[in-house]
Amino acid sequence: MTVLPAPLDDWFLARGWQMHPHQRDMLARAGSGCLLLIAPTGGGKTLAGFLPTLAELTATPRTGLHTLYISPLKALASDIRRNLMVPIEEAGLPIRVEDRTGDTPSGRKRRQRADPPQILLTTPESLALLTSYEDAPRMFAGLQRVVVDEIHALAESKRGDQLMLSLARLNTLCPGLRRVGLSATVEDPAAIARLLARAPDPCEILLADPGPEPDISMLQTDAAPPWSGGGAAYAIPAVLDEVRQHRTTLIFHNTRAQAEIFFHNLWLANEDALPIGIHHGSLDRAQREKVEAAMVNGDLRAIVCTGSLDLGIDWGDVDLVIQIGAPKNVKRLVQRIGRANHRYNAPSRALLVPANRFEVVECVAALEAVRALDLDGDWRARGPRDVLCQHILIAACAGPFEPGALYTEMTSAGAYADLTRAEFDACLDFCATGGYALRAYDRWQRILQRPDGLWQLRDPRAAARIRMNIGTIQDTDTLKVRWRGRGGAPLGEIEESFAASLTKGDTFLIGGQIVRYEGLREMSVEVSRDAAKKPKIATFMGTKFATSTQLSHRILRMFQQDGWPGLPAHTSEWLALQREMSELPVEGRLLIESFPHDGREQLVAYGFAGRNAMQTLGLLLTKRMEEEGLAPMGFVASDYAVLIWGLDAVIDPAPLFDLDKLAAGLDGWLQGNAVMKRTFRASATIAGLIERNTAGARKSGRQATMSSDVLYDTLVKYDPDHLLLQITREEAMRGLVDFNRIREMCARVGDRIDLRRLKRVSPLSAPLLLEPGRVPIRGSADERLLRDEITALLEISGLAQISPG
Repeated sequence: MTVLPAPLDDWFLARGWQMHPHQRDMLARAGSGCLLLIAPTGGGKTLAGFLPTLAELTATPRTGLHTLYISPLKALASDIRRNLMVPIEEAGLPIRVEDRTGDTPSGRKRRQRADPPQILLTTPESLALLTSYEDAPRMFAGLQRVVVDEIHALAESKRGDQLMLSLARLNTLCPGLRRVGLSATVEDPAAIARLLARAPDPCEILLADPGPEPDISMLQTDAAPPWSGGGAAYAIPAVLDEVRQHRTTLIFHNTRAQAEIFFHNLWLANEDALPIGIHHGSLDRAQREKVEAAMVNGDLRAIVCTGSLDLGIDWGDVDLVIQIGAPKNVKRLVQRIGRANHRYNAPSRALLVPANRFEVVECVAALEAVRALDLDGDWRARGPRDVLCQHILIAACAGPFEPGALYTEMTSAGAYADLTRAEFDACLDFCATGGYALRAYDRWQRILQRPDGLWQLRDPRAAARIRMNIGTIQDTDTLKVRWRGRGGAPLGEIEESFAASLTKGDTFLIGGQIVRYEGLREMSVEVSRDAAKKPKIATFMGTKFATSTQLSHRILRMFQQDGWPGLPAHTSEWLALQREMSELPVEGRLLIESFPHDGREQLVAYGFAGRNAMQTLGLLLTKRMEEEGLAPMGFVASDYAVLIWGLDAVIDPAPLFDLDKLAAGLDGWLQGNAVMKRTFRASATIAGLIERNTAGARKSGRQATMSSDVLYDTLVKYDPDHLLLQITREEAMRGLVDFNRIREMCARVGDRIDLRRLKRVSPLSAPLLLEPGRVPIRGSADERLLRDEITALLEISGLAQISPG
């Protein structure tokens, strides 16, 4: 058992502090091979993770790397270094702490490899890069502990898969390595523990006292939410009132574009000139750092932000969190709530602001889930093979490797524990040849097998190119935005596709400012200031979150209540009217409504499967309707339903939901669809087939798209069973089209489909008529409308006896 050395004990006493029980427990379990700590935000879990390291280095001073800290954010690593230096400096401990991220100067990076500090704070990408060097065994010699902070944020992404492969590599270099995971929000601790552990070893789980329940409620507003939309402009007066009553308020949004719009409207209404900032990932780093410094100094009363402030950064005296729009995910909401009153045993205060009428229901469901500690999360299954291919190339950069040993090492990473040797060999062959259709081209022959059976890089010079492309984060193609003129200061980034839509004089929002597009200069968007009041909005990169499966089920259960005293009157009356005119969706059944509107037949399917899945369902149902001769004309989808309009009423919807036919339709749709090409491009970049970064340059999005599209078309034609096409289909099914949730919906519903034929629009379907993102369908409906038009013209001309066909 590790005890707290006198200098650290004296430091606690000088501050009048006592260790929390979970901090003492972490110290007592310092020798554990794998330990997962789940502690509330503000509970000192990061210090708990470092206490054994500080104790060991104080009791037995040494040089060289002792502890590696992994953070999902560069800013979080920098913040932890600042916080960690407080006890080290005040207790006079001889411990060197440094961070290493993409922002670290190259000179310092070289020095860190030659003379590493005792504690190094880094990110998954930087760790993968470090393991690729030939001197990795020397740098990591003596490494004792790895601390993975905010592990829940990595567990559900390819970044987490890459990290666990890197940890498997470190265990090979340092067999006695101890692993520690830290998190505040975990829906399935056992699953996270399995991911963190070195398979098949176990991982001990330590649960801290969760502390007091958060003070969380819905913001009361004078105006009712609109039927549709995501801006929540109706709530701005009430939000400003809350900002006035608190020291520092974080105002979270689910997308960067929504954050820009809300900040702009908030600023226009800010008659008291309260200091308010904006923070999201598309802004220039200098601007983000300026906002962060102002937050720490307490100079800002409110910060409009996105997920860039989700994680455990301690940004000053935040005493209120406001979530604009339904959180879509309970776990994300809990994480954001924890930003307020970042202290142990102090309740966090948060307010939810639904953006539209249906989101009122979703927000109430989320509140109930938080109070019930019912976290959500769709657990990712097997580790993706494009990450595996990249890891093989990383291993080759570090020196010759024996394939059996590398396979054993990789299968010790939890996500790859069931990887077969045949699957590994297929990835190895891809790295060596590029696959059957590409094996004639030298550029894709990256590794070769030596006579002694070891594998190595075919050309040692390839190591530099491989290292430049390490990582799994696939940025949306962006262009820098700068003020006009040579040397103009940077503002941030906008999507390349959005920039291509601009013409000189167009205005858009960035960083809360309205700017005027002037043109492109040296691959940067040049802008000037503009006094316009209604800008064209930049479509910033970022995912539009889908409502989680657990939250959807909770909403369906709410619908079955006799009444809804927890809902505002306008929303409960809306649901009661739906029940009177039609019925409310029921868990385990599928409600279909059919009614005429605007001269077209409308069909609404309430699948509650999330936006991505419902969008995919719209595509597949319209395809099935075409096959059944029902002439669909278009569809629009939300998180809870899909609305299809066309020429014919649906009498029997059951055949449309045949799962085998839906899956077959998906296969056909995916083959020639841009979704597959976009997914292929991402996987091909991760696997090393496409290089985005080269010496002194980076391919533009258009260049990368052209090269990946050519490769995709080539493989589909000549090598349809190519490894990367297999990976692409798996990734598309798992992420972009979310077909698994459609499959789950069909399995849940079976043949329990209820068709309600109505005379007019139902209350629940009405918001769908206002939903943006309508998708037109070009098919038999167009032909029928054209034929009817020609028939009408012929009748007018007295030529009706002549067939128009």
